[in-house]
Amino acid sequence: MTASEKPDMLSTAQAMRYSRQLMLPAMDFRGQEALLASKVLVIGMGGLGCAAAPYLVASGVGNITLVDDDTVDSSNLQRQILYRETDIGSCKAEQAAASLTQLNSSINVTALCQRLTAEDLIEMVPQYSLVMDCTDNLASRNAINAACVRAKVPLVSGAAIRFEGQVASFSMQGDEACYHCLSQLFGEQQLSCMEAGILSPVVGIVGTMQALEAVKILADVGTPLYGKLQLFDALSGQWQQFNLGKDPQCAVCSKLGHGQVEQG
Repeated sequence: MTASEKPDMLSTAQAMRYSRQLMLPAMDFRGQEALLASKVLVIGMGGLGCAAAPYLVASGVGNITLVDDDTVDSSNLQRQILYRETDIGSCKAEQAAASLTQLNSSINVTALCQRLTAEDLIEMVPQYSLVMDCTDNLASRNAINAACVRAKVPLVSGAAIRFEGQVASFSMQGDEACYHCLSQLFGEQQLSCMEAGILSPVVGIVGTMQALEAVKILADVGTPLYGKLQLFDALSGQWQQFNLGKDPQCAVCSKLGHGQVEQG
């Protein structure tokens, strides 16, 4: 939610619906009203997006736009839990929106069945309170990051492959690293999920963590993973957290040395 947006007051029905969150002192009506007034752009409705979006909708994020130019394939059903066998061949964003509307009809869910260009992102991102990157390639992630840096809109990024996942949040306020500070340390992964495989629940864990980060940021609850990279190893069930340093020479967020990742 931007400073110019004023939270809407909760109705009696909404207070009942979100009562379990309102009971939390850190959330209360203030946080829930902030969620209601927020606008979130979810880019990528694969495994991560399908896991994250239902919790955004269920939590009461008022306006959500889903973006994906792909259609549902039978191989997606192993991990993309918003889709059914009858959805094969349909636009992912539209099918996800239809499913999410059944979960919470009071939320404004919009579907865009297209691939956003860098120009599209520059135009769209400033309209949102937060962007959730659920894409599966480095080029898209870097383009999304660049638009978020330019608009100073918070970004929550997730990735998963094989038995591994990662989550990070970026405030884009100039004091901390952006995604490019991290991504410049490695190249594009050589294998996709189709080639390397992915264990179904791993995308659920990472996507749900992305939703948690988004809710915390939008409602100003707790401490987001700003300046942190969180890695998940499904085989051991362990999380590791690393400090992500801002690169003073980052081509995207800074004009001045090299990003570094230090274990925290």
